[in-house]
Amino acid sequence: MIDWNSILGQIAAVIFDILYFGAIIGAIIVIILDNRNPVKTLAWILILMFLPVVGLVFYAFFGRSQRRERIIEKKIYNRLLKKPMAEYLTQDTSSLPLAYSRLITLFRNTNQSFPFDGNRIKTYTDGLSMLQSLLRELEKAKQHIHIEFYIFEDDAIGRLVRDVLIDKARAGVEVRLIYDDVGCWHVPNNFFDEMRAAGIEARSFLKVRFPLFTSKVNYRNHRKLVVIDGKVGFVGGMNLAERYMRGFSWGIWRDTHILLEGKAVHGLQTVFLLDWYFVDRTLISSSCYFPRLGTYGTSLVQIVTSDPISPWKEIMQGLVMAISGAKKYFYMQTPYFLPTEAVMTAMQTAALAGVDIRLMLPLKTDNRLISLASSSYLADVLRAGVKVYLYKKGFLHSKLMVADDELSTVGSTNLDFRSFEHNFEVNAFIYDMETALQMREIFLQDQRECMPVFLKNWVKRPWWRKAMESLVRLMAPLL
Repeated sequence: MIDWNSILGQIAAVIFDILYFGAIIGAIIVIILDNRNPVKTLAWILILMFLPVVGLVFYAFFGRSQRRERIIEKKIYNRLLKKPMAEYLTQDTSSLPLAYSRLITLFRNTNQSFPFDGNRIKTYTDGLSMLQSLLRELEKAKQHIHIEFYIFEDDAIGRLVRDVLIDKARAGVEVRLIYDDVGCWHVPNNFFDEMRAAGIEARSFLKVRFPLFTSKVNYRNHRKLVVIDGKVGFVGGMNLAERYMRGFSWGIWRDTHILLEGKAVHGLQTVFLLDWYFVDRTLISSSCYFPRLGTYGTSLVQIVTSDPISPWKEIMQGLVMAISGAKKYFYMQTPYFLPTEAVMTAMQTAALAGVDIRLMLPLKTDNRLISLASSSYLADVLRAGVKVYLYKKGFLHSKLMVADDELSTVGSTNLDFRSFEHNFEVNAFIYDMETALQMREIFLQDQRECMPVFLKNWVKRPWWRKAMESLVRLMAPLL
């Protein structure tokens, strides 16, 4: 007697195996044909081969590449750049610093980023002082408020800012808000609906409706910026959430943010309006959003962005050039250190050439997996002479870099693959001795709260720890 149940079971198993292995082989073929960074390609292939089930899920979430096409037509892009360009052309270009002329030109050519002079900069190293300043400036708004954050939490801080925005909208001020859909995934809809009901135009960035069937979850707007009346701007690493003010039970939240007054605000305004066109398909280019501005200070500033749809890696390329061009020192703070090969090589080369390269990371982080992967890179930079410091006082979320008492940068970009290749980021590059000296002092003050890392001790870590780090490092391009 024929056992049809057994036969059907075997047929089903064969069909399942064909579909299962076909999906894995198909994904590998797609990854290879995508012509990605070879390191990333090999990382995905290894995950799919040795962890096939997990690998397929991860690939569905994070692996598929977004088509590299312009999301904004060139004529619209040029219309938005028309007013900032006119302001830039009125400047005396002979005042541009010769030492950084190539870096400035790089950003001009890759990012259409104009260097604006005469700016005033105020730096914040804790969430409370930044929040107080932000609330003061929001209260002064007369015409418009443009606000964009990766995280806008429904907590005491988020509700405080929300209520101020609602009051300003009811008073007749135009308020536009962009929040990241993944960064605010767990924020209830009514939090933003309450703003919309008051007249605030609130839009989510790349809304993710079916996470398992979209690559959008991998491309996030990590920018944190505010523009008020086209005259005052904020940019940096801080989001709107209580933890940025109070920290954790085990330590403070250490971050860096800046206030800008002057023509560089035109750069922030352009970034916001380009993002607004992306989320709303509404072109806003009226001159009232780009008012004529005088001289507020002495800082020369470029607002530089990077995103996954550009043919270039603007911020990463700029950092490689800045590190390679450093003559005396280059200090950097980052919460996550998963460097691309170009950044790693620049750091090692500069250190071996005698430049004082210092890297500051948090001793304890908010992501165990990334912390393990970050640790795997430290021996490589320590051997080249890079000085590494682990911040003990709390979680170091700052993205501050300073070089040679002339150049500094603050923004949303981490030293990792995700910031360089997947996220929409923004940084202010500042060419000014006074600001650089201030940033250098901030770094040195933080260094006093650090534990230095020495190569002879670092290599003595337990073998199982090194093995875990090396295993997680295989996924570094994907984290």
